[in-house]
Amino acid sequence: MNLDKVIAGFFIILAMTVNFGFFYGDMYSLDSHSKYELFAAIIINIIATVLKIGDKTQMGSVLLATSLVADIQLIAAAIVWTVATYVYVMDAATISTIVSLSGGALLANIVSVALYIGDTLKSKR
Repeated sequence: MNLDKVIAGFFIILAMTVNFGFFYGDMYSLDSHSKYELFAAIIINIIATVLKIGDKTQMGSVLLATSLVADIQLIAAAIVWTVATYVYVMDAATISTIVSLSGGALLANIVSVALYIGDTLKSKR
């Protein structure tokens, strides 16, 4: 068993599940979306991205790209939330933008997990 692969797989799947936890809920209500869960999703996605940096294969490049997409979308969601809270007013359109951005990051995480599982199944012992 390769401990590096276990740790990388753990963070890749954890990033997806925490992102799903934030995304799941009413699209127009902040009551079902926690700012702390968004923060955790950002941090875990960044850790997963850092773990993917050392892989020099073609699959590693695609995994890194999906992780960067998720990072950018989650950071954009946090920026929109912060600006709307302190500069503008938080309305249903802003909430749906935040949730939609996290949904895009979730889709990138799902692609990343699917590719990771496919690569794992393809590898030889």
